[in-house]
Amino acid sequence: MRVPLTTQDFLSRAELVYADRLGIVDEPSQPAPSLGEVSYREVARRGRALQAGLDELGIGEGERVAIVSHNSARLLELLLAVPSSGRVAVPINFRLSQEEVSYIVGHSGARVLLVDPELDSSLKGVEAEHRFGTGEEYEQLLRFDTEPRPWSEPDEDATATINYTSGTTARPKGVQMTHRNLWVNAVTFGMHMQVSDRDVYMHTLPMFHCNGWGLGYTMAGVGATQVVIRKIDGAEILRRVDRHGVTVMAGAPAVWNAVLEAAANWDGEIPGRDRVRIIVAGAAPPSKTIARVEAELGWEFNQIYGLTETAPLLTINRPRAEYEQLDADERAKRLSRAGVPALGTRLQVNESGEVLARSNTVLAGYWQNPDASAEALEDGWFHTGDGGTIDDGGYLTISDRKKDVIITGGENVSSIEVEDVVFSHPAVAEVAVIGIPDEKWGELVTALVVVAEGQQVTEDEIIAHCKARIAGYKAPKRVEFRDELARTATGKIQKFKLRETFWAGSERQIN
Repeated sequence: MRVPLTTQDFLSRAELVYADRLGIVDEPSQPAPSLGEVSYREVARRGRALQAGLDELGIGEGERVAIVSHNSARLLELLLAVPSSGRVAVPINFRLSQEEVSYIVGHSGARVLLVDPELDSSLKGVEAEHRFGTGEEYEQLLRFDTEPRPWSEPDEDATATINYTSGTTARPKGVQMTHRNLWVNAVTFGMHMQVSDRDVYMHTLPMFHCNGWGLGYTMAGVGATQVVIRKIDGAEILRRVDRHGVTVMAGAPAVWNAVLEAAANWDGEIPGRDRVRIIVAGAAPPSKTIARVEAELGWEFNQIYGLTETAPLLTINRPRAEYEQLDADERAKRLSRAGVPALGTRLQVNESGEVLARSNTVLAGYWQNPDASAEALEDGWFHTGDGGTIDDGGYLTISDRKKDVIITGGENVSSIEVEDVVFSHPAVAEVAVIGIPDEKWGELVTALVVVAEGQQVTEDEIIAHCKARIAGYKAPKRVEFRDELARTATGKIQKFKLRETFWAGSERQIN
């Protein structure tokens, strides 16, 4: 017997087994009215009402529904309900500029666009056939008095979501995740993290990012309560861990740095001590940060490695029983590795030192980009673009990034895209954008600039120029002026040489 693995399985099980369980605790303070505390029965009912509303608009199976939103209960229910009706969800990074969002909406061919009220004015120029705010307008879209049309032929190989990621090109690529990709990722993640209906998960990770790493599906499937936090603040995370009994969270190192800062001024015992498990990815934190999380917070540190193209789970590094006898520094050192392959994943390092992966979580392809798809999946392996080594125990360590990508605060930034924007300033003759080590952000987007003859420009002017054209997190946080940039004999800029000064003494060329 073969039954298609689809995202519908997770919410269906939550409704059947945990209907009266508290499903989602919405963000209490936001521009749109909060949904408050919602049972899984109500989450499922609202999901069907959304599907019926899309039926009424004539949005067919396989058509795209784009969403630009901060974390919210409505975004979570969209990720659960849209793919489960055979349609395709396109969650978009809310930090992007109007031009960037407009490109993604157009490239994906989304007929429906849902926009967070806080973003409505800044994205007013982004158009779609049907556009709704995610507040009162969204509620009017729901049809509670009509049963939605069922998905005619559920197919685990159908595209469930398209997630746009910055890569080696100036334009983002649309990663096609199938239902099978998302299903295997969610279940494997849950198994490795030993998630159960006794857990309470807080969305400290942006839900648009790899669909919240797929953990919204995992938690629904096991009936775990999901707490929404809209904006990251270290002290507020601690307060909600205490208030809601949170046991699991995920996020980039910058999130946990913010919590550590807040913990220094926390009055009383840190909430969640010996209870909370955090999952960290986006960039490998220093072993010092890992040791501080365990010593100062008393939280269990877990690290994963993956990409948007892999749903994202490829490897996992959990504190093993064998680590209990180790001192704090040695334990942290072992946990700083990317980890061992998740169940069903195969890894290898090719002759050039690039990490390759085979897994049921690897993308089907890039939306409307067959050349990039063929390159990424050459010879039946996904080419991660990351350099690394695998030891005798199967543990992967990432040593450098072969793709021209900077990871800052857990977000991918294409250095080529930033260079294009910096170079558009009339005073810039040459530019190279690199990532340099930074304790808070992991890597700091840094522009090395040669000023055109007879021109003058300041660091602040270049940064402002960039922020007016691309998302703020992509804009350089630091600009250095140079007389010339290191080049090869053929004139190609040698970024590895430009990075050497900043990364001197580091074992890796990434952070």
